[in-house]
Amino acid sequence: MLTAEQLMASHKANIETLFGLTQKAFEGVEKLVELNVQATKAALAETANHAQAVMGVKDAQELLALQAGMVQPLAEKTAAYSRHLYDIASAAGADLGKTFEGQAADVQKKFVGLVDSASNNAPAGSEAAVAVMKSAVAAANNAFESVQKAVKQASDMAETNFNTVTASAVNASKNVAKKR
Repeated sequence: MLTAEQLMASHKANIETLFGLTQKAFEGVEKLVELNVQATKAALAETANHAQAVMGVKDAQELLALQAGMVQPLAEKTAAYSRHLYDIASAAGADLGKTFEGQAADVQKKFVGLVDSASNNAPAGSEAAVAVMKSAVAAANNAFESVQKAVKQASDMAETNFNTVTASAVNASKNVAKKR
């Protein structure tokens, strides 16, 4: 049985975890806002520079060359922005994942301790029921670990695919710029 002190300690730990997660979420939002402010400032400066360059164009061919010269840098900047956005989201997800994994491991440990305590205090003749309970706990632990591994593999695959798509987009923009 859990004592009042154990319940209070658990409650306190849960509140601390909640505040820690909230802090990490705000850090992620803060990074996202900072990224967007930087991107907006850069876009405004580039727009002003481009407008100045357009005002100085003398003929249609020069205008087309100016426009074509903007395709590759725009694609590269878009890819860089997407990469930063992905990094922020990935870091926030990793932080949350670590916290949840730590919490899950702690809960698992406490539950196994509870099962062990119950099995030690079980009445005579209930060994089969205790063995079934321990087997079920072990199976649940194995399933949880398998899910964690699958999520990690899926995350790694998504990152690899993201990097491949980003590189392809940048290369495609380079090819378009070269053709013009």
